[in-house]
Amino acid sequence: MQITTSTHFPADFVWGTATAAYQIEGAVAEDGRAPSIWDTNCLKPGFIKNNDSGERACDHYHRYKEDVAIMRSLHLNAYRFSLSWSRILPDGEGGLNPKGVDFYDRLIDELLANGITPWVTCYHWDLPQALEDKYGGWKSKEVSKRLGDFAQRVAELYSDRVKNWITTNEIHVFTMGQPLQIVHNALLGHGHALAGLRAGAKQPLNAGFAEALWSEHPVYDTPEHIAAASRAFKYSNARITFPIFEGKYSDEYFEQYKENLPETTDEEMKVIGTPVDFAGYNIYSGSVVRAADNARGYEVIDFPASYPKNQLGWNIAPRSIYSLIKHSQDHFGDVPVYITENGMTANDKEQRNGEVLDIDRIEFLREHLAHVQRAHADGLPIKGYFHWSFMDNFEWMEGFSARFGLVRTNYRTMERTVKLSGKYYAEVIKAGRVL
Repeated sequence: MQITTSTHFPADFVWGTATAAYQIEGAVAEDGRAPSIWDTNCLKPGFIKNNDSGERACDHYHRYKEDVAIMRSLHLNAYRFSLSWSRILPDGEGGLNPKGVDFYDRLIDELLANGITPWVTCYHWDLPQALEDKYGGWKSKEVSKRLGDFAQRVAELYSDRVKNWITTNEIHVFTMGQPLQIVHNALLGHGHALAGLRAGAKQPLNAGFAEALWSEHPVYDTPEHIAAASRAFKYSNARITFPIFEGKYSDEYFEQYKENLPETTDEEMKVIGTPVDFAGYNIYSGSVVRAADNARGYEVIDFPASYPKNQLGWNIAPRSIYSLIKHSQDHFGDVPVYITENGMTANDKEQRNGEVLDIDRIEFLREHLAHVQRAHADGLPIKGYFHWSFMDNFEWMEGFSARFGLVRTNYRTMERTVKLSGKYYAEVIKAGRVL
């Protein structure tokens, strides 16, 4: 396969980076913010690697102007961030916290003043602890409704300046290992959030979701292996993405999960299947499949031990990003696609004269962006790319040990340093092509 590297991206291609509130903001007990479930998680001894905490994180709450200035220096035209639900609504419902509302007002205005378009995620895992205590979290469909209410309120607050909205981030991940009822309730939350955003909108919105998909790519591109990869994609993503697009659970879903089915209604499935304006896909790895003479028509080929991996042991599979965009068109039509997260964690300790020479991340970017460019050249509906992440941050259960950023964070001094990969990404954006 030959990867096209001479074709330019279109002038309106969205170039961004992404973060999440709990991972960067800090200031967890300031200005009226109440605890989220991740504040609670960080109090559990041993739950987070090295007992790290997002209490301070990257101190973005106080340093957002500095961070936006760095974004501008990287030539970004978009920035994806999430709202801390408990900073805006400390109880998850009820009265607003004016100082929390004001923080996002100031952040949005700062982005716009620097020519950067805000992309706002309503829910990125930090459920208000009050809703966990009152309803049992995502075990209850009441929380699904509360997310819809929250989405409507933030649309009323910010949609005069924010057009691009994401309902939920990675239902697959925050419901992992949970009963399918919890997955269903989270899907319902996405649907209610979509309706809430549109109900509160002050302008026509561009609203969708961000989901971590598993993308299978064919061992090589022959019709039988391509078809096998397409079948594998439908099996792997039957829990979340297919119900969002089809408003129903598929035969593949019932085949896999017949022992653990959720309670649903036709009305709930209509809510889940509310049409989206775009699909946001988070992708970090994938798998290789080939056609096989078995019930499913495919088999997964295991990666050998020598296959390239990131610092967390995730296999690096650049071809999967092209296959993901192609699968989306094949199964869901020409709905616009944005890569809402893609990146790698690396051991960024090697420095020279204060530089962070992360050439492994540059190669990761180069290979993945080449396949995104190929997808565009092939006429697939890819509209933008958000690198995860803008800066090193609190990486959930990995704490501060996993660095995904284009910008290095010194967690002692809070100094920011643009890595070589950040400079590379800036040059790619400036040139409009893979370098």
